[in-house]
Order: sequence, then structure tokens, then C-alpha cells
Amino acid sequence: MPKVRRQNVPPALFQHLLDRIQSRKIPATQLELLAKWLDTEPDVPEGQWYKRFSGMTVCGEGELIKTFLLTGQAAKGERVS
Repeated sequence: MPKVRRQNVPPALFQHLLDRIQSRKIPATQLELLAKWLDTEPDVPEGQWYKRFSGMTVCGEGELIKTFLLTGQAAKGERVS
């Protein structure tokens, strides 16, 4: 199983993630929770996956985080812990 890539994220994807953080007003506290989770070097599936936090959902595919959703927005793929 892949690990979430934290370096060398494609520039267009990185900009998309920054745009989603800003447009969806993701609070810094949620990003701190994400950082702590990433520090554990979690395994994620090859295909689509998502990780729920108290105030957002992180969606990814394989080693890449693809977007951030607000609580209540539907996520696709396998839920990871």
C-alpha cells in the first residue's frame, strides 16, 4: 500500500489544494490534525480513498491527496483510519 506523498506534489494539484483550503475556509486546526495524521505515515489504498476529520474530509487517490471537502459533502472511495 502506498504512503501519502508529502513532497514533489504536482504544482497544479498543490494550487488546487490551496484553493480548496481557502474557498472552503478550512481552519488551521483541521490542517494541524491532517499534519499529525500524515506524520504517522499512514498506508492508503491504490485507488480512491478518504479520511474524515472533525471539520473536513481529505480525499485522495493512491499516494496523492486530491481535495478537501467540508463536513457533509459526499466522499468517494475507501475510508481510511
